[in-house]
Amino acid sequence: MLKQFRSRPLDEAVEKIEHYIIKNKLSPHTRMPSERDMCDMWDINRTTLRSAIQRLTREGKVYSRRGSGTFVATEKLLCNLQDLKTISDAARRSNRKLSTKVLDTRIIECPKQISKKLCVPLGHKIFVLNRLRLLDNIPVCLETMYLNYERYPTLDKHDFSVESLYHVLGEEFGTKIQRGEQTLSVTYSTEEESAFLKVPIQTPVFFLRGISLDSDDVPFEYFKNISRSDQIRYASVLREHS
Repeated sequence: MLKQFRSRPLDEAVEKIEHYIIKNKLSPHTRMPSERDMCDMWDINRTTLRSAIQRLTREGKVYSRRGSGTFVATEKLLCNLQDLKTISDAARRSNRKLSTKVLDTRIIECPKQISKKLCVPLGHKIFVLNRLRLLDNIPVCLETMYLNYERYPTLDKHDFSVESLYHVLGEEFGTKIQRGEQTLSVTYSTEEESAFLKVPIQTPVFFLRGISLDSDDVPFEYFKNISRSDQIRYASVLREHS
């Protein structure tokens, strides 16, 4: 005999908050009712309500300001793993403002891992670009790119806080991205990553890494990205093959 399913108070509280946001068509940054009012509205205790708010905060649906209350969060930025669009394209489609801060640029001797990814000899000169991407002034992504400096010998002359890397590669060197190979996993932010992304240490984050290939199917870039899971979501559109 099947037991009757009963939802937990926490799940019910989460559903009530989400339903309230949808029903009232609350726009991002709208202040929610006070905790006391929400408890009275739905007949739930303060501890359960706070746990529900914490869960929705982790999911990027609401956020809190000390002394001000709980607010509706901006919808997560959608990045499609199946196309060749960048985070800049995704931000543009969503009418969001994306800005960039260059953290570091340097030229190194190619280590073993990068040598395999870019198919270049050990010791080859590699250009490394570290950037922090901010969405509506909120830090959301740490990017590290590795490129063959001997193929692109003027990259260190550009300001990639305002210039598009792919635009420079295309216009100055004739390199166009044809396809890419990437893997997505979940990890936990280090102390340094947490400081840049302004999240607590050991926060769950997305770890995206892969290579970009040109029209000759030659890898020209190896990249690693750490993204805030409360600000960005990844999707993969699958299509049926005949």
